[in-house]
Amino acid sequence: MATVLKPRKSRAATLADVGREAGVSAMAASAVLNSAKTSTRISDDTRARVLAAAEQLRYRPNATARGLAHRRMNTLGVAATLVGDEPNQYFLEVFNGIVRGAAEAGQTTTVFTLGSWDDARERIPAFCDGRIDGLVMLAPLLPSDAADWLPEHTPMVSVHANDAIAGVVNLESDEEAGAFEMVSRLIQRGHRRILHVAGPEGALGAERRVHGYRRAHAAAGFLPPPDHVLRAGFGAEDARRALEAWLRRHRGDELPEVVFAVSDAAALGCIDALLARGLRVPADLSVTGFDDSVLARAARLATVRQPLRDLGRRAVEVLVERIDARSREATPRRTKNIVLPTELVHGATLAAPRAHSLLIA
Repeated sequence: MATVLKPRKSRAATLADVGREAGVSAMAASAVLNSAKTSTRISDDTRARVLAAAEQLRYRPNATARGLAHRRMNTLGVAATLVGDEPNQYFLEVFNGIVRGAAEAGQTTTVFTLGSWDDARERIPAFCDGRIDGLVMLAPLLPSDAADWLPEHTPMVSVHANDAIAGVVNLESDEEAGAFEMVSRLIQRGHRRILHVAGPEGALGAERRVHGYRRAHAAAGFLPPPDHVLRAGFGAEDARRALEAWLRRHRGDELPEVVFAVSDAAALGCIDALLARGLRVPADLSVTGFDDSVLARAARLATVRQPLRDLGRRAVEVLVERIDARSREATPRRTKNIVLPTELVHGATLAAPRAHSLLIA
C-alpha cells in the first residue's frame, strides 16, 4: 500500500498549534517551551505531551517574540560603508574579530551597510528599532555632535572613529606611533628618499600616519624630500593611479628608495604600478604597507600590524558590558576610549637601500 504524504505546511507551527495538538492551552504550551524553568503547576504528563507535539510539528520558538518578552535580542549590529568594487580587507579583518567575539559572548551579528556616512543621521536610528541590543560603528565619519541624534536607547561603540562622540567608546590602534616606528626603522636602515603614499586629507587615520612619517624625519634630524607626501586613497586602485601620475611628473628625478603606503591595499596597488614599469621590488626600491591584512600576509608584505581582529573582539566585549549595564540601569565599567599598540612586520618587500643611482624613466 502506497504511503500517503501529508502536504507540507505553508507556515511555521505556532504555540497555539502545539497547544491544540497536545490538548492544552497556548499559555500552557508557552510555559513549557519558552520558560527557563517549567512551572511546578505543569504536570509531567502535560509537559511530555507538549514536548512531543512540538517535536511532531517541528515548532521553533519565535526569536523576536522571545527577545521582546525578555527585552534582549542577543543580537549586535555592525554599521559600515562598503564603497567600490575592491574587497575591503580592513573591514574583513575587524569583522572577523567581531564575529568571533560575538560567538564567545553568545551573540549573533547583523550587518547594516551605508552608501555613505552622510546617510547615518537617517539610517542609524532605523537600525536601532528593536532588532539589535547594541551597535558597533566601523570607521564612522560622523561629526562630534552626532550624539545629539544617535538613539540613546541603544548602546554603541566605534572602531577608528574620525571624531570623538560623547557617550560612544572608541577603540583604535596607535596609528601615529606605528607610522613613526616604521619610518624610523627605514631611516635606521639607511633609506633617505621615502615616498609616503598617504590617504585622503581629513581622514584621521591618514593624518596620523602623515604625522608619524614627518615626526620620524624630524627625530632623525632631516626633512623628507619635497613633494614626497602623495595624497591618494586607502584602496589599491587609487594608490596605483596616484603613484603612476607622480612618477610621470617626476620623470628624470631620482627614484625613491622606499614607498611607505597608507594601507596594505595601497601598497599592493603601488607594487602593481612599479612592476608595470619594469621596476623590481625590493631590489630597485622597497614597499611597505599598514594593517597586516590577509592579502599582505600572502604577499609577504613588510607592514605595520594593526590588531584589527582584536579591535573587533574587544569592541564586542565593551559593547556587551554596556548593554548589560543598561539592562541593570547601572554605569558601564569602561567609559574611556581604548588604544591598542601596533607592531612592525618584517616582509620580503623591504631591503637595504640600492647601491646605485636610478632615475625615473
